[in-house]
Amino acid sequence: MKTIEATQTTLYPVVEVFHSLQGEGVWSGTSAWFIRLGGCDVGCWFCDTKASWNSRRHPQQTVQQITQTAAAAAAKIVVITGGEPLLHDLAPLSASLQAHNLKVHLETSGAHPLSGRFDWVTCSPKPFKPPHASVYPHVDELKVVISQPADFTWAEQQAIAVPPTAVKLLQPEWGTPESAQLVFDYVRCHPDWRLSLQTHKFLGIQ
Repeated sequence: MKTIEATQTTLYPVVEVFHSLQGEGVWSGTSAWFIRLGGCDVGCWFCDTKASWNSRRHPQQTVQQITQTAAAAAAKIVVITGGEPLLHDLAPLSASLQAHNLKVHLETSGAHPLSGRFDWVTCSPKPFKPPHASVYPHVDELKVVISQPADFTWAEQQAIAVPPTAVKLLQPEWGTPESAQLVFDYVRCHPDWRLSLQTHKFLGIQ
């Protein structure tokens, strides 16, 4: 077992950290400190953070460094995102953040085994690299991106796999204008689902 000191020196490739508002999903509008980790093998064609895919392009920071800046931000929540953050063992980082009484959220596609402990898990599954079975039981928020009618079938398949308490969201793909109407019409007829909008893009904030 690693000592606390050893855990604090665990390294992660950090693309960026920034203080903003959560722009999507259940916690939309909440003061949030974002930790964007490098590395992703999911390869979404609509990804707006492709610069994060190659982890070798980003500087390594220790758990202690990441935690100190997150604690100083004094945001309501801390969001670990990517890239695909579950490419890394998140246990040391999540434990350190929570030890500082920070509420830690995870944003993931679920494509790799779950590591770490979180106060909230948002899973945005992709059909071309489905979630690992270990992720489903921990999902608090299921957020499926919709760009075409066939995506609703995938969304319903994923809804069966998550806990019944999970909030189910459909999010129009930003670069596909017709997707907004698709989601609007679907949610009206399927009230178990809710609409999620990328409010940060409408506001022009990070």
